Amino acid sequence: MRLAGLSPWQSGRVLHIEILDKVISDRGSKYAVSGGEAGSKVEAILFLKGLKKHKKFAKATHNSWAVVLADGTILKHDDGESGAGAIIGRVLQGADARDLIVVVTRWYGGVHLGGDRFRHVTKAAQMFLTHWAERSPPGSFR
Repeated sequence: MRLAGLSPWQSGRVLHIEILDKVISDRGSKYAVSGGEAGSKVEAILFLKGLKKHKKFAKATHNSWAVVLADGTILKHDDGESGAGAIIGRVLQGADARDLIVVVTRWYGGVHLGGDRFRHVTKAAQMFLTHWAERSPPGSFR
């Protein structure tokens, strides 16, 4: 399922949220991935606030994220999923995706996934980049 929402925020521009829901399911845990443009720390924070206006994302176990800014600075947060923000950041760097925030959301299903959780974070981030590339004009990854 794909949800999209436009919300005017105090950053001075309208930020668009793309959500790919139910992209991975493993031993009860469910994953979604979302993203959109974010060219600063303020916009990344505002993006997360906008995402969490969706009740299911506000109640998620983890909303791990990363963004690589135009100058190459990586901003990331694990939200309790140790190392997940760094993984998302590496996926973004590998694709040379700048000013694009990617949030991997997990709802814990009661079973520890061990190292598989990192494969799921990587796969979800890659799925979002594929989706973004298909819907964006050529050269949109700066």
